[in-house]
Amino acid sequence: MAWQFSAVFVLTTCLMLFSTSGQSSQSEVLQQLRKQLEYPRQLDVWSNPSSEPCYIQPNSVVVVACKGNTITELKIIGDRINKLPKFSGYHVPNVTLSEAFVLDSFVTTLARLPTLRVVILVSLGLWGPLPDKIHRLSSLEVLDLSSNFLYGSIPPKLSAMSKLHTLTLDGNYFNGTVPDWLNLFSNLTVLRLQRNRLKGPVPASIAKATMLTELALAGNSITGDFPHMGSLNKLEMLDLRDNELDGELQEMPTTLVTILLSKNSLKGEIPEQFGQLNRLQHLDLSFNFLVGKPPENLFALPNISYLNLAANMLSGSLSTSLTCSSTLGFVDLSTNQLTGGLPACLNVNVNNRVVKFDGNCFSDDPEHQHEATYCQQPHKGRGSSKDVGLVVTVVGIVFIMLVLFLILMASNKRSCQKVLAEQQLWQKQIQDNSTPGMSSELLVNARYKSEAMKLGTQIMPIYRAFSLEELKEATKSFEQSAFLGEVSIGKLYKGKLDNGTLIAIRCLALHQRYSIRNLKLRLDLLAKLRHPNLVCLLGHCIDGGVDESSVKRVFLVYEYVPGGTLSSYLSGTSPENTLKWRDRLQVLISIAKAVHFLHTGIIPGSLYNRLKPSSVLIDEHHTAKLSDYGLSIITEEIYKHEAVGEGQRCIQNNAGEL
Repeated sequence: MAWQFSAVFVLTTCLMLFSTSGQSSQSEVLQQLRKQLEYPRQLDVWSNPSSEPCYIQPNSVVVVACKGNTITELKIIGDRINKLPKFSGYHVPNVTLSEAFVLDSFVTTLARLPTLRVVILVSLGLWGPLPDKIHRLSSLEVLDLSSNFLYGSIPPKLSAMSKLHTLTLDGNYFNGTVPDWLNLFSNLTVLRLQRNRLKGPVPASIAKATMLTELALAGNSITGDFPHMGSLNKLEMLDLRDNELDGELQEMPTTLVTILLSKNSLKGEIPEQFGQLNRLQHLDLSFNFLVGKPPENLFALPNISYLNLAANMLSGSLSTSLTCSSTLGFVDLSTNQLTGGLPACLNVNVNNRVVKFDGNCFSDDPEHQHEATYCQQPHKGRGSSKDVGLVVTVVGIVFIMLVLFLILMASNKRSCQKVLAEQQLWQKQIQDNSTPGMSSELLVNARYKSEAMKLGTQIMPIYRAFSLEELKEATKSFEQSAFLGEVSIGKLYKGKLDNGTLIAIRCLALHQRYSIRNLKLRLDLLAKLRHPNLVCLLGHCIDGGVDESSVKRVFLVYEYVPGGTLSSYLSGTSPENTLKWRDRLQVLISIAKAVHFLHTGIIPGSLYNRLKPSSVLIDEHHTAKLSDYGLSIITEEIYKHEAVGEGQRCIQNNAGEL
């Protein structure tokens, strides 16, 4: 019996030693990963090498999960969120990890944790081509490497990871083609490759990836005909926005809940089969070249809540007996060639439904519709429009080159004087105390930063200069009915341009020391503040004399946001306008994005800590947009005087001066 007890004791001791050795080895791997990631602050929780990795307390940005004593999940969310409009494949100081970082070595270290099932490494500044050896993590079920700087082709050996069901590589710089081996994955259900530089067509083999439930390829340069996807009978979400897909729409799986196909070049009619997608909730086909009459069953789908068909070439009239689902909350039919009357169920007063139909030939609201003859014009073929566009482009380029040549010849003698004048202007900026802290170096840096922040923003109207006559016409000479009130800085008016666009006009009274050249320089910087969560600045109007003369007033022309301020949604006086928790959270996220952009995209501190509910406007989609931003770029004095005194000049003598 003694030898049996001895054997049990020896076996138990060996197991304990093996377990301790395994935990120690895992801890060493984590320390090595921390070193290769160049000691990000998020990994300070690993600063004690002797601590057991499976007992480290998880948080929102770092998670180490274990099964038994082996690591099965590794999640690290970094803060390297800056993206570059141009990335050449080399490290970028303060954006990517350093030049010493080698992605191949990092993956080799990661593979020393063979029991990993989940790897989430987001916004860590990883850069380089993703190596084939990533397939050594054969137990992986989830791989998320979003928002890094990975480039090249997506390695084919990923398909050897038979257990992988979620692959997310959004927000990188992969510049190959869409993988043609997706059908080799036996369990892949989620594939997200958004905001990369993928090109070429969607391969036909995608139709064989029958386990897919989510396919997101938005924001690439994918071309070719729209792929056949009818066999993907488990697909619930399809996102192919912002690509260059051509051809006609195909029939879709009936399991789809979300279809996002906006901003492509799709043509032909919307298939009638779309009206049979009974699970569909969200359909966006805007900004394509679709023709014909939309299937009327689309409006009555039992679960449809969002339907966007704007900016196509849809024609014909909708039946007056058209029915709409009770779940339908948003419809956009604007900028098409639809005629006849608007069906009763698309009345904006029905069930608080938001309906946009401007830019058609509907008999309703003729003020915002085209003449009937406009919608009776025959559609031009895509080929002919491309040919005409090519001819116009060539002629335009030749004309512009000729004009530039003449201008250069005429201004050659004055070039030296112009350079000297610009230098004097910048020197004057340094000495000018009108806006403290805004030196020429800071202004130049601000311009550079704002250009870098343009990546990822949505398409916005072109900034332009307005004439005072245009603003008078838009506001009926600034009559009292156009006056919206006196806001924190200046006075605010509502107007409508000739094309029907609603605008908000802010009148600023300026100090005599501002010259037109100085003011235009600052307006140029303010114009670069473009972000989806900022009220869009459409242009300006300077009310003053000729060059170098003093300016008394400047008008800033903004988009009009009809939903009102955030205050009205929080007061509780109108229960029907009270925001749901989901919408409140989205508003907070939108405000955070806007503030982050203002503090990092151009001149830090431009908000002057004036953020308050009345400065946040809500549009018809419950999207939050920040107003009252960036005004310090133009003048500091207005902040001090709160538009009192000098601001009274804004509406002096409306009948005469305005």
